[in-house]
Amino acid sequence: MRIETSAGPADVELDRPRSPAFLLLLTHGAGGGVDTRDILAVRDSAVELGGAVARVTQPYRVAGGRAPGSAVKQDAAWLEIVAALRKKVRRVPLIQGGRSNGARVACRTAVAADARGVLAISFPLHPPGKPEKTRREELLAAAPVEVVVVNGANDPFGIPDAADAAEVRVIPGQPHSFRAGFDLITEAVRPWLVRWSE
Repeated sequence: MRIETSAGPADVELDRPRSPAFLLLLTHGAGGGVDTRDILAVRDSAVELGGAVARVTQPYRVAGGRAPGSAVKQDAAWLEIVAALRKKVRRVPLIQGGRSNGARVACRTAVAADARGVLAISFPLHPPGKPEKTRREELLAAAPVEVVVVNGANDPFGIPDAADAAEVRVIPGQPHSFRAGFDLITEAVRPWLVRWSE
């Protein structure tokens, strides 16, 4: 499915049961796609619980870009995507999330999107080797929306403090881009998703 936004078209892959319990929007990291094993693990878990899952390829990636550019434009386009998808999947709780840059977008827009929760996979707390350039305020922008963070223990972008989210789960031995531990990611997010499926 293609959604037109002020930043150009976005592509969406929507898994939708007949009567979804919730709508989960997931998006990619800066140079990545929506078929990474961590995103697919979360998608599978959410679908199994009766959720509709939209995996969103943002406009800059559809256009072939590897860097998201202006956060203001990126967030505006994201909110347009949310609005379009909420017209297709109505009257259910919205949860949004993503990996890395996508997690940043989900946190920054959570309140404006009226999301009930945010799933932040590999939230990049700071650029590698530059802990003084923290992105903590983006994580906190989601308050009072409940944020669940899943990061690798060896992530050079840092790991958010447990006090700054409802839950921070650290996957042992994993870098920023997970190579293993997908069962642990599912284990971390499933109990949180279950609440929206009841």
